[in-house]
Amino acid sequence: MLVGQGAHVTVVIGCGWGDEGKGKVVDALAAASGAALAIRFNGGPNAGHTVMPEGTGGRAFKLHQVPSGIFTAGCTCLIGPGTVVDPDKLLAELTELEDAGIDTSQVVVSDRAHLILPAHREHDKLLEAARGRWALGTTLSGVGPAYEDKAARIGLRAGDLLDVAHLRDYLPWLAAEQSRRLAVYGGPPVDAAGLHTRCREWAARLGGRIVDGTRLVGETLRRDRPLILEGQIGAARDLDWGIYPYVTSSGATAGAAAAGSGVPPRAITSVTGVVKAFASAVGTGPFITEVSGDAAERLREFGNEGEREYGATTGRRRSCGWFDAVAARTAVALNGCTALALTKVDALDGLPELQVATAYEHDGRQWDTLPSNARRLAQARPVYKRLPGWSEISRELQVWEALPSNAQAYVQRIEELVGVPVAYVGTGPGPEALIIREGDGPARRQGEAGRPCTPLQPLFWCRP
Repeated sequence: MLVGQGAHVTVVIGCGWGDEGKGKVVDALAAASGAALAIRFNGGPNAGHTVMPEGTGGRAFKLHQVPSGIFTAGCTCLIGPGTVVDPDKLLAELTELEDAGIDTSQVVVSDRAHLILPAHREHDKLLEAARGRWALGTTLSGVGPAYEDKAARIGLRAGDLLDVAHLRDYLPWLAAEQSRRLAVYGGPPVDAAGLHTRCREWAARLGGRIVDGTRLVGETLRRDRPLILEGQIGAARDLDWGIYPYVTSSGATAGAAAAGSGVPPRAITSVTGVVKAFASAVGTGPFITEVSGDAAERLREFGNEGEREYGATTGRRRSCGWFDAVAARTAVALNGCTALALTKVDALDGLPELQVATAYEHDGRQWDTLPSNARRLAQARPVYKRLPGWSEISRELQVWEALPSNAQAYVQRIEELVGVPVAYVGTGPGPEALIIREGDGPARRQGEAGRPCTPLQPLFWCRP
């Protein structure tokens, strides 16, 4: 695949447990750059990206499978080959967007993306119940079982929906195999005829959106058009590098972005890691900086509009805690982040004192990166650095210099602890509440002089 000399490919990746605000960042970067293509490269409807785009009267959209570039005119949105797609939920999501006046004609699905079938959702529920005290807190959306079938090489892909003969021949066997797997947990058998009918319905309604993503990616790169790769969940939930087994079923790092999108690794020019100004997580597993009581409620409910910390997909209450520089530092190194977007700084308004975990401690030993052993991690304790808070309001501020001085110091301290510049500072849910840092400052001095920068390319990314 030939790659143009000026194509700018940005990966937007979560550097926490998910729910960091990736949708807001993708929306902002897509609009600022005039992105021609936005690709979701992993996961399925088990994650939700909340976007409050311009021109929609402040309405918040929760996107589960549709890429967050949907609100940028002229941006094709590809649900990539590394994803698993629930056809029923995708159709419902598209309908919701269309009912709100959003043009979805540019939403397409890779023919290589695997499908989540009804049996996968049933399998997910039965397996989670069977785990008992080892339950993972999955979203029960069938994502894990769909990836399981993909790895077992028996899955059904979006492109298969267009092959009538293959469906007729293959679905009886697939239904029998899924029935055998469900029977282990006492589940019901799969009706092959019913599954065939569903597949034909999906083909009729989604067939026009199923494309060869390789051609689409190649043409975008050859034309030197901006391209954004959107990850879901966060690095702490990555299948290989997260806190196993409390992880998702796909790669959630920048390394997975190339494989899950069809973009060559050498074409990626920048990686923006997204992390909250405080930590949060949905699901089970060790969460070292979690707080409880009044402190937890204060972090969970924030802002002048009463926005609350609940999962966009599950509606479950998120666990909240202080910023975890250990997890963020590990994620930044793993993803090769060139910049950070630090979201929800406004959530900390009014707190007299803040804490940041700079290390973990266990049996007299300190760790400065995330360990692989979840059981040992659960026994660790955070080593905190205390920082002064601020009483001023930062919500909706759009200029770095207008931020309270202690808020600026907090951002700069995170830069030092994590080891990468904070290019974007989120101060609210709206698209305008995103400070783009420019000019002088600690982060700027890490860069090199170069050509003028666009909002997609802050100063320290620019090269002569």
